[in-house]
Amino acid sequence: MTYKQLTIEERYQIKAYLKIGMTQKLIAKYLNRHPATISREIQRNLGKRGYRPKQAGEMARKRRLKAHKAIRMTPDITIMIERLIRQELSPEQVCTYLASQGMVKLHHETIYRLVSQDKRRGGDLYLHLRHLHKKYRKRYGSYDRRGRIKNATSIEQRPSIVDARSRIGDWEGDTIVGKDHKSAIYTLVERKTLFTVIVKLNGKNAKGLADKAISALEDYKHQIHTITYDNGLEFAEHEIMAKKLQADIYFAHPYSSWERGINENTNGLIRQYFPKGTDFNQVTEQEIEFVMNRLNSRPRKTRGGKQPIELFLGKAVDLLVA
Repeated sequence: MTYKQLTIEERYQIKAYLKIGMTQKLIAKYLNRHPATISREIQRNLGKRGYRPKQAGEMARKRRLKAHKAIRMTPDITIMIERLIRQELSPEQVCTYLASQGMVKLHHETIYRLVSQDKRRGGDLYLHLRHLHKKYRKRYGSYDRRGRIKNATSIEQRPSIVDARSRIGDWEGDTIVGKDHKSAIYTLVERKTLFTVIVKLNGKNAKGLADKAISALEDYKHQIHTITYDNGLEFAEHEIMAKKLQADIYFAHPYSSWERGINENTNGLIRQYFPKGTDFNQVTEQEIEFVMNRLNSRPRKTRGGKQPIELFLGKAVDLLVA
């Protein structure tokens, strides 16, 4: 259904209905409008003197004029967009990044149109957008064996400050299993900044994982307060990790992946690069580092458009530099 702008007559009716105490939902019914239309109209134009129809109409006219001043897609802007898309940034993240750099403000639909046009011309930009695959579910066999980790501290004992995400240093960890359960990588994400660490594992045993984790996190030891894992047996050597990293380690409840939701979401992003069935034995350290750098330099909407590396290490990456 095509949306029609509110008329001045409707705006005066809104004022009259508000004056007699009618609810927004009822006003929408009387005017045959969607409740969201009425709600948005009132929110946008409610001043110190209440809702004023004439002023509301003038403000709406100015907004339309401003919106109609479309940004011209110059070759330079197009090149910047293509460069960012090829780094697997979503159209929304491209818009956020360009705006944060003071270059241009775009709507993400503009980016989608550009990608669609490129595809029709035989281009490959669309291949760099994240596709919706069947949800990956981690399968557990002898590799997991839930409930057998000795001296595990439950997430219920984790300090409440971790939930607040008010400090840097609280991490969530997991593994992503490769083809035929014969290879794996270890992933760790910091809750406040989304800074991600990915480690290729040589084997599936707990001692090997602990050694690799300690080595990879040594440089960040002063920024590790807690780590939260699931109940996989690969984390059985948690006490060694806790001692070496001087961190407290907690375990989520069995089959409660939402208790490590940030890590689960990050693993989904990693699957964009390493889809289900990947043999991690064939993946190089350089490829692991490439993916890690990509994720850590990606602007995140949930973090105000800032990059994880910018929040964690204090220095942003210029994504427009080749």
